Amino acid sequence: MKFLITLPFIGLFAWMNQSTTTEPAQSIVVATNDTVHFDGENHFANVRQLTFGGDNAEAYFSFDGKYVVYQRTDVKNGIPCDQIWMGKLPESPNEPFVPKLVSTGTGRTTCAYFYPDGKHIVYGSTHLGSKDCPPAPDKKKYGNKYIWPIYESFDIFKADTNGRIVKQLTKTKGYDAEATISPKGDRMVFTSMRDGDLELYTMDLNGKKVKRITNALGYDGGAWFSPDGKKILWRASRPKTEAEIKEYKDLLKENLVAPTNMEVWIANADGSDAKQITKLGQANWAPNFTPDGNVVFCSNHEYKRGFPFNMYLMNADGSNIQKISRDKGFDAFPMFSPNGKKIIFGSNRNNGGTRDTNLFIADWVDAK
Repeated sequence: MKFLITLPFIGLFAWMNQSTTTEPAQSIVVATNDTVHFDGENHFANVRQLTFGGDNAEAYFSFDGKYVVYQRTDVKNGIPCDQIWMGKLPESPNEPFVPKLVSTGTGRTTCAYFYPDGKHIVYGSTHLGSKDCPPAPDKKKYGNKYIWPIYESFDIFKADTNGRIVKQLTKTKGYDAEATISPKGDRMVFTSMRDGDLELYTMDLNGKKVKRITNALGYDGGAWFSPDGKKILWRASRPKTEAEIKEYKDLLKENLVAPTNMEVWIANADGSDAKQITKLGQANWAPNFTPDGNVVFCSNHEYKRGFPFNMYLMNADGSNIQKISRDKGFDAFPMFSPNGKKIIFGSNRNNGGTRDTNLFIADWVDAK
């Protein structure tokens, strides 16, 4: 799943009873630049914190750039595992961000994305398997290795922005999640284990015309379309040695993966001409296209101990890598607004020494 690496590691987001739940307006907190905007973040201006408390991540813009949808957990406030929230972005400094719950409030959800009409979203959910949060894996059983659960009860759903599920888009056995939609508005790309491995597939916006587009052993996920819809970008693990392959397959039998070695890949939208564009080692993930066709991603490759995670910008061929964030903990899930003027991301900054991950939005400043 795209949401599960952080320094404190992104929590497993939310539970609520009614899809009409609206969160009270987030208080306007005046923070110094030292806490929300670090020295060296020269591409950011007017950084604003949108959420305050819990774990908030994978915030993605609507096609008109006016709204964001994201996933949230907040155990202290009775939200034990991820649910999907949506909010209108403030248009002035004094306007609050007031998100509302738009998933069912049961099971666990992940990876929401807007439809082009702005009236519907797509997301993954386990709620048909159980209304309860699925159990976390026992890491002691696996030598306390950092592992992700790939819950086989995840399916992909289309819902309206009031939280009503319109259609179940996948019904195959095994994990189906991580869907994003092409800017052309004709197809979505997603990750599925329906054929025995975690591969990428595309389908139309009604769940029809499914096509598998990757065929290599390893976890292919977190895919995005380019602004013109002609390319896809994703992160993948590629176990190569006999020991790596055995570990990957053994964990997969238990619906688990160990995502500590991932690189960024690019291909045509049909999966052809696939190329690995990072060879940095460690975890390189949450890649996304910028509006002008470059790539922004998250990585811990500079740090042998595995953290911090910071965000980086590079050309679509993997060249000219630039570090764009400087938090000492965790910065990830970057997405640009459609017009390229804003960037939104999740970060541990300004969390009062807690492990909270919050959402931040900033004006994007091009290098001079």
